[in-house]
Amino acid sequence: MAKGFSQGQQRRVQQAVPSNPLAIKTKKFALEKNKFIGLNMMQLIRNQWYWGFVPLALILINAGLNISKVYPNYWIYVITVLGAILYIAFWAVQFTGVTQLEQYKQLFQKYRYEIDSRQILMKISDTEGGVIKWDMIKTARKDKEAYILDMGSYQFIYLPFTVFNNDNDKKLMDRILKDKGFIAAE
Repeated sequence: MAKGFSQGQQRRVQQAVPSNPLAIKTKKFALEKNKFIGLNMMQLIRNQWYWGFVPLALILINAGLNISKVYPNYWIYVITVLGAILYIAFWAVQFTGVTQLEQYKQLFQKYRYEIDSRQILMKISDTEGGVIKWDMIKTARKDKEAYILDMGSYQFIYLPFTVFNNDNDKKLMDRILKDKGFIAAE
């Protein structure tokens, strides 16, 4: 065992992360926890909206049974609405829990991004960071305040327009996303 390290600990080696001088360099940015929860809840709704028809169908079937006096009851309305609310609350608690766990602390650290057509560098400092290849990005979109690069279920990179140093960086980001086929050419 290495001296000074207890069992199970790993030694962290810091090396300079290679940089491209022509890359888009952003300001340091940390994702806010509330923004993380909101974006994940929106992704949940986008991915699972069709499940909303289940409570709606149950309510309509029950309304038909009540009107025809075949099976008059009101508890189905309460249970259906309560079930839908509890399902959404369950996911809200899950996403909120991620923001509180120590192992996910790195999601909310301040990063500086360097983006080019080959990769995205996420840098904590000049010696610490990670590389994300463009093939890891599944989809990307541009909304009114940011670029959102989706890497999978509830994993994304959120880049608000305020982290870019100038309009040319935003135009270059648009060009990279268009070239990669993530956003439509105008």
